[in-house]
This record gives sequence, C-alpha cells and structure tokens, in this order.
Amino acid sequence: MTESPQRNRPDSPGSVYGGEDGRQSQLSKRGGGAPGTRGRTTIADGVVEKIAGMAARDVAGVHAMGSGLSRTFGAVRDRVPGGNKSVSRGVKAEVGESQAALDLEIVVDYGVAISEVARDVRENVIAAVERMTGLEVVEVNIAVTDVKLPDEEDDEDESESRVQ
Repeated sequence: MTESPQRNRPDSPGSVYGGEDGRQSQLSKRGGGAPGTRGRTTIADGVVEKIAGMAARDVAGVHAMGSGLSRTFGAVRDRVPGGNKSVSRGVKAEVGESQAALDLEIVVDYGVAISEVARDVRENVIAAVERMTGLEVVEVNIAVTDVKLPDEEDDEDESESRVQ
C-alpha cells in the first residue's frame, strides 16, 4: 500500500535534511523546498460530499439519495428558478487532516440485493474520494431509507407543471 500524503496540514518550507556525512544542513534553495510542498491544501466537507454523492448515484440499484424529507425539500428547491439539483443530498462528510468519514442515505430500487448495492456504493465512494482528494476514507456508513416500488410515482422526476 502506498503512503498517502498529509492533507489539510501546513508543510514546512524550511525542512532540515541530514547530509551524507551525518551533519544536518539547511535546504539552500530559494523559497525553501519543492514547489509542491510550499503551502497547505484544505478540502472542504462539501467537496467530499459532492464527490461521494456522484459516486453513489453511479451504482446500479441506487434510485435516489436522501431521506423522504430531504428529497421532498430538494424537489421543491429544484423547481425554484435558478435552483440546481443538489448532488450532495443524502451525504454527510467529516473531513480531518488526512482522513474522511461519510454517512449516506440511499433509496434502492425494488428487487435489488440491498447488501450488494451497499457494498458497491461503499467501494465506488471510497475509490472516488481517495483518488480525487488523497484523503483516507476510514468509514462509509449507509442507511437505506426507502425502497422504490415499480408502481410508485417518482417525486423527483415529475415533469408536469401545475401552471401552464
């Protein structure tokens, strides 16, 4: 396994390195080190939530994200002019210096094996978040909040407007 770089932590530009003869010498380059180590990188919770939301939606068997209440509010917000669909609906992330933990709420399609869908969501979310952010994902908790039955109307995909 490769060692993941530290994130959300200041990098020290004046690092001290040991010389070949055992003495320590100060790095003499102007600016103090490789350009990639100057400064710090922080990743907001919302960024990780969007990445995880997109990755979870890509899994077959996931019908929607979020609980019934958040989907209802989201559907109303989506209909407001200028509003956009929230890809992070149903996702909560906690981001630390080098690790992230995620909680997801999903709605699955009727007939799919929930344990397999949850496993696939976990794998896809972990791969996407770790690849894009370099953070170690320590856990992905999944709550299945509903099952979409074939004969149920879909609140999110209604295209009919009340006003014409």
